[in-house]
Amino acid sequence: MAAYAALLSLRHIIEQLQHHPSPPISLDQNQVQSLTNNLNFLQEFLEQGYPCVGISKEAIDVFESRIADAAHAAEDIIETRIVDQILTESTAQASKDITETWVSDQILGGAGSSRSPSTRQNVNIVAGLDVVEKISSVDLYRDLDKVIQDMGLIKKDVMEIKDINIGRIEDHDLHINSSTLAGAASSRSHLTTRRDAVVGLDELLIEVMDKLTGQQSNLHIIPIVGMGGIGKTTLARNVYAKPLIMQHFDIRAWVTVSQNYNVQEILLEILLCISKEKNLESLSWMSEGELGETVHKTLWGRRYLIVLDDIWSVEAWDKVNLFFPENGQGSRIMITTRLSDVASIGSHGVVMDFLNEDKSWDLLCKSVFEEEDDCPPELEEIGKKIAKNCEGLPLSIVVIGGHLAKSKRTREHWEYISENTNTIVNLEDNERCLKVLQLSYNHLPVHLKPCFLYMGVFPEDNKIRVSCLVKLWVSEGFVKPINGKSLEVVSREYLQELCDRNLILVHKRGSNGNIKFCNIHDLLRELCLREAQREKFLYVTRPHELAIPHGINTQRRIGIHQSMSKKGYLPDQVLHMLQYVPLVRSLIGKFGKYLPLHDFRLLRVLKADDKKSYFDYNRQYEYSVKVVSRLVNLRFIAIRSNGRRSSGFPSSLNLFWNLQTLIVSCNWGVVAPCEIWNMTQLKHVHFDGLELPDPPIGGKDDEFILGNLQTLTDILKFKCGEEVVKRIPNINKLQISYFEEPQEFLSYCLDNLGHLHKLESLRFILYPRNKASLNDLVQNFILPNSLKKLTLMGTKLKWEDMNTKIGLLPNLQVLKLKEYSFVGTEWETVEGQFCNLKFLLIHMCSELEWWTTDSSHFPRLEHLQLQFLDKLKEIPSCIGEISTLQSIQLLRCSNEAVISAKEILKEQEDFGNVDFRLVE
Repeated sequence: MAAYAALLSLRHIIEQLQHHPSPPISLDQNQVQSLTNNLNFLQEFLEQGYPCVGISKEAIDVFESRIADAAHAAEDIIETRIVDQILTESTAQASKDITETWVSDQILGGAGSSRSPSTRQNVNIVAGLDVVEKISSVDLYRDLDKVIQDMGLIKKDVMEIKDINIGRIEDHDLHINSSTLAGAASSRSHLTTRRDAVVGLDELLIEVMDKLTGQQSNLHIIPIVGMGGIGKTTLARNVYAKPLIMQHFDIRAWVTVSQNYNVQEILLEILLCISKEKNLESLSWMSEGELGETVHKTLWGRRYLIVLDDIWSVEAWDKVNLFFPENGQGSRIMITTRLSDVASIGSHGVVMDFLNEDKSWDLLCKSVFEEEDDCPPELEEIGKKIAKNCEGLPLSIVVIGGHLAKSKRTREHWEYISENTNTIVNLEDNERCLKVLQLSYNHLPVHLKPCFLYMGVFPEDNKIRVSCLVKLWVSEGFVKPINGKSLEVVSREYLQELCDRNLILVHKRGSNGNIKFCNIHDLLRELCLREAQREKFLYVTRPHELAIPHGINTQRRIGIHQSMSKKGYLPDQVLHMLQYVPLVRSLIGKFGKYLPLHDFRLLRVLKADDKKSYFDYNRQYEYSVKVVSRLVNLRFIAIRSNGRRSSGFPSSLNLFWNLQTLIVSCNWGVVAPCEIWNMTQLKHVHFDGLELPDPPIGGKDDEFILGNLQTLTDILKFKCGEEVVKRIPNINKLQISYFEEPQEFLSYCLDNLGHLHKLESLRFILYPRNKASLNDLVQNFILPNSLKKLTLMGTKLKWEDMNTKIGLLPNLQVLKLKEYSFVGTEWETVEGQFCNLKFLLIHMCSELEWWTTDSSHFPRLEHLQLQFLDKLKEIPSCIGEISTLQSIQLLRCSNEAVISAKEILKEQEDFGNVDFRLVE
């Protein structure tokens, strides 16, 4: 939610100023304390899920808006002051330099020279700086004091809300509402008569029925897990009503748990299903313990089926689980859930995925035509397009089908529906589609809501790189600090939580098993956009939007994606709109035209590095680092630069007081200025080729350590000297390349890599055409024991070197040996190495013929990839004996290698390992 995000963001700014080694401004410590106290109180209030019994949703929205506005006001005051201070000092320093140069010239050239008007003006600027400083500090104090008073009033209102609602909350929690129970009973009776369409679920239906009626006598828990609207309840309902299931079980019970569950109500529902002699009136007086005991006694000695529909937490399961006896009768409990952690309570589950196009079309036909004949031929083509637009989500298909069933069955209308599928889905959502998805959002912990809403800023159907996403969340200030963990680690935990809730989808995992790319279903993205716009959290330009949106001047995050509409998108209109957003903090997307960035002086996030357009000849959307460097409030920069190598880097780069992420895509190597060693807030630096200067030795700049720096890629001619290694003690990911023989390369000290004790990922590239003398560099390198991922290319090491340089690394999980990384015909491994290796790639080590090993030499290997090994005689058969092995992938390898891989596959199948994969 916007209010929580605003509070977190303001807290980050205050803390960054407090801990910055050279803060651009200083805040009054009494004001800092007052702000911090208010932030703590309001943040805790929102995190606890504040009571809203008897308060309308409109009133809640207004209240949250007040919190967000107050936090934003404080941000605007502080950051405006920061930007003014930095730019004023920069101008004054430039004027001072000009003046000093002039004075020096006068001394050397003769005392009789007179001052030029511009020089006199520069002197006046420097002299007036102290006066401006004092006036600005007074204004800062006064403006912040007003915000603190506003926050105090909000805090007072919060305390009143707590006092008023405490009694209501207790009554609400402890008293069972008989009308609620009556409604539940009514829904139970409706359940016995209603059967939803089960199109596309036939295979799953058979699978679940097999699990329910299997011969195992012990109690089995069978979870059905999937995102909201995927059809979990529909599947469970159809299984529950099958005659075979009704005959197989002595007694059955269905109860909908939901997010705000009540154990007493759950037990009551079960009893009403399994005990004919019990009624609502007689049971409603029983305590939770009495109800539980009655359930246990009634189920004991009988084969029972309990369905817990829509369960939201493991805690809910733990509170009712003890009442279900393990009686050796072949009983089953079936649960439906959106949450992966809840599904983990069972081991015989079913994961529901999206329908394919054929099944989507079948379901749409069933929803539209019901018992009528097939779809008219003139509507079939456009109808299949409508089904495809629903992207396999059954709930979306059913909602669209319901609309089509009630509307005119003409080609013109169906074409209109096809063009506006997402809009119609959400127009028809009041009772079905969006309500279900909205429920998922409403139930999110407050700390996840800003991150989820932020997913709407990415283009539709975009595959989002996770490494970039987590950096954006951190730069936006969405991530709450946790002691002992970096913000990036916490951010990845947030992502995993959202994936577990099936709100974000895992698209691809990396070689280390972590999520590499993710995406979001279009319907959920639409939910993000609508909720974000309602909360004034985020605005994304829409096709055909000609008018300037209401309230655009207060927007702080804007997404612009030219590719989201090939027609009807007007870049000039967007440029005109952006004139009205002076407070914008984030600009993300492909802008289509060059944006006048100087208009966005408070900008914190600039992402304009659309990879899809990297090879376009239209370079209007490129930005030089020099232009961007005037936006001194930036924390995150991702751009495509039009700068050539000779243009280098502006020394004003160090004006970025809080820059954390710097990503520059360009076709030329860039030389960084020496000032980069003063940028203490830097966390992630990525260039297609960056040359680092030697750090300054002696003087005031010698004291800076880049303790926050975690990522440094792709670095050219990395000397790895002692001074450099000392400046980057916490580096986690490093990529270094040598594409030409540098001068004085013998002075390079790659053995210093061993002193990078936090380094977990290293990529080391020598261009294959290098002279042999340069390859001698790697003979001296020492790798730190912290290393988890290593990629080598062009190093031309001998296979014997593996035992001394790499095999003994205790934490190594991923090893990628790319072209010419190792030379020689035979690799023989030894015992006690590669203890934790999970992923091994050997690519184009073309001399390799024999690989001698044992299964015990790779005790935890999961994935083996062999590529372009045309001389390899065989894959050792003992590789198939590794118990953890999940897959072997071959690409352009020898016929002998392919044959041996197939033999391993057959052996795995004979062992019953049905999950093992061979990819050719």
